[in-house]
Amino acid sequence: MTGGQGGGAVALITGGASGIGAATARRLAGHGWRVVVADLDTTGGTAVAEECGGLFIATDVASPDDNERAVAYAVEEFGRLDTAVLNAAIAGRCGLDDFTPQRYRDTLRTDLDGVVYGLHAALRRMREQGGGRIVVTGSIAGLTGSPDVFYATAKHALIGLVRSAAPLLEPDRIRLNTVCPGLVDTPALASMRATLLEHGLLLADPDEVAAAIETVLADERTGHAWSVQAGRTAEPIEFPVLPLASR
Repeated sequence: MTGGQGGGAVALITGGASGIGAATARRLAGHGWRVVVADLDTTGGTAVAEECGGLFIATDVASPDDNERAVAYAVEEFGRLDTAVLNAAIAGRCGLDDFTPQRYRDTLRTDLDGVVYGLHAALRRMREQGGGRIVVTGSIAGLTGSPDVFYATAKHALIGLVRSAAPLLEPDRIRLNTVCPGLVDTPALASMRATLLEHGLLLADPDEVAAAIETVLADERTGHAWSVQAGRTAEPIEFPVLPLASR
């Protein structure tokens, strides 16, 4: 079943130990998917995998070898890989005022390189089996900007990656999209939660994002960035068409 929904289809979910990744694992498993949870958090990741009747593999997405191992594990255990949800990310690790080269690289290694390595690892397997679907977790920060400057930089890059790579993958029957959530009630926002609510901002439940990911997986379109906001239906963003100047 290439890119199928449920019915034993196989999904690898990075950053699956908590937040959006864990919600996605639970939702897909609840609809018949076989899931592989990949995360650095062994305790949390193992618990989510056991809850979902799936498998866990310790994975540092910033390592190309770890991404290859995670994909190989899914294929070895379940026979194929229908979907990769490239979700792992970190935020708040580096700004303009506390900038160091190491903090900057730590952010981009996870938030950008980790997706590139995961994409590269999944593509080879999906091409061998005749297709598949990949969803990247972006962010509203990749569309509007954020005080978390280098997190936003990585998320902008992910949208460019998806929009550029997707047309090249269509002949291989591989669909590639990104979801761009706004504020989501995850552990990453725990310290700011009360302040955000005081200002009247809505926080999406992680399962709302998981539902959007499931919607995108069922959709036939590719190369889109989908907006995901609390209480709203996920929808693809219409980017302007900018033709090159010509005579």
